[in-house]
Amino acid sequence: MCLSIFLLWLVSIPLFAHSSPAPRGFLIDCGASEESTSGSLKYILDDGFISVGNKTAIKTTNALPELTTLRYFPDKSARKYCYVIPVIKGGRYLVKTTYFYGGFDGGKEPPVFDQIVDGTKWSTVNTTEDYANGLSSFYEIFVASMGKTMSICLARNERTVSDPFISVLEVEYLEDSVYSTNDFKKYALSTVARHTFGDSKDIRYPDDEFDRFWQPFTDENPVVTSKSKVDTSDFWNVPPANAFNSAITTSRGKTLKLQWPPVPLPSSIYYISLYFQDTRSPSPYSWRVFDVSINGKKFYSELNVTASGVTVYATQWPLSGQTEISLTPGDGIPVGPLINAGEVLQILPLAGRTLTRDVVVMEELARSLNNPPSDWSGDPCLPQQHSWTGVTCSQGKLARVISLNLTNAGLSGSLPPSITNLTALQNLWLGGNDLSGTIPEMESLKALQTLHLENNKFEGPIPESLGQLPNLREIFLQNNKLNGSIPDALQNKNGINLQVSPGNDWSESR
Repeated sequence: MCLSIFLLWLVSIPLFAHSSPAPRGFLIDCGASEESTSGSLKYILDDGFISVGNKTAIKTTNALPELTTLRYFPDKSARKYCYVIPVIKGGRYLVKTTYFYGGFDGGKEPPVFDQIVDGTKWSTVNTTEDYANGLSSFYEIFVASMGKTMSICLARNERTVSDPFISVLEVEYLEDSVYSTNDFKKYALSTVARHTFGDSKDIRYPDDEFDRFWQPFTDENPVVTSKSKVDTSDFWNVPPANAFNSAITTSRGKTLKLQWPPVPLPSSIYYISLYFQDTRSPSPYSWRVFDVSINGKKFYSELNVTASGVTVYATQWPLSGQTEISLTPGDGIPVGPLINAGEVLQILPLAGRTLTRDVVVMEELARSLNNPPSDWSGDPCLPQQHSWTGVTCSQGKLARVISLNLTNAGLSGSLPPSITNLTALQNLWLGGNDLSGTIPEMESLKALQTLHLENNKFEGPIPESLGQLPNLREIFLQNNKLNGSIPDALQNKNGINLQVSPGNDWSESR
């Protein structure tokens, strides 16, 4: 996958405590054995959201309470490790993952691995530099839920040499107005930079009601302090009011130039939102008007900044390398231009999803098995390289399950009747397990070509519906406990390879 699409710049946060009440949504202390409190933020256990991985505590004296435990994932055979969070279908959410390695595995460097939201690879997690500097790291993404649950998964990649881990997972509900100009049916937004200019303090919840993290940014330009408060309730993105407390400015008649974000960016498309307020006392007789340009391209012309505050944004703006913001004052304006805060979010195309009906069937199949593969959680098909073990799917925006192969996988349990709803299924291979119960009718599996259920403990008759499947050419049922007779439609079907147990009055092949 293209690095410029999926790269997410991590944000570093120091390991000191903070004090604030809990935002809306789930604050999950991964790997904890008891709920924790940091200031007035309360973190819950992760046990109800994930069924794989191990818990451990790290030895540290200066970390936030929620960073003193983590969950790690030693199973190298699993394609992904997923948290599944209940959400409102179609709702917009801020997903935040936090990592503090703490040398939990006796190593000196944190592992590098991928993280996935629903069926889309979100980013590669690499916290090595932050950990070396005594910092934790977090990643943010804004995404709409496709169903009643949302999966947030970790997965190994070619750079992973030790076990992936996670310290904190937050899933927080957003108001509909926040980043509403983005098409969340097609794109997610991953945080690249979010800064207040000229300030010296971090801003989090409760100042930001969605617990977005605003970092301070200063350069060689002068800093001014606002003389009035801004009511941000009417701003679409609802920035915190104290994001307007200070600003970077320059002298009258001069162009203010700002190298921001502070790191070079990969060539991609970004959502940009800039925030301004005239820091002087409100007056109807004084104007602060200037043009806004980004990398020499006009972003907004003749912006009139008042004491009430204003934001300008672009929903899709190309950036590459170092970014320069220029604020050029209009003729005769008595004061220099200024800027209070800014956000840059990378636009992340969604990878699609698995057909809901297929997801429902696969989840029911997982519940019907006593010991399904450990990675049978999250999206069954996507990302394609991280589909469930034994599951092969079609490509495209709406993936379908086309093959299921768990031969000799040590499974027990039964096949649910809903298996007939996997209407794109071409191959069903579950031979060599300990499955029992009856073989369900499969009348809707018109695409099915091969059916391998041999060497199990299935009982009862061979389903009549198997003789009605037009593409079925191979059926292996030997070494089960089946009884009755072979359906006439199967016996009369030309070109089918039918294998059943010796000793019955059935033909073994036709």
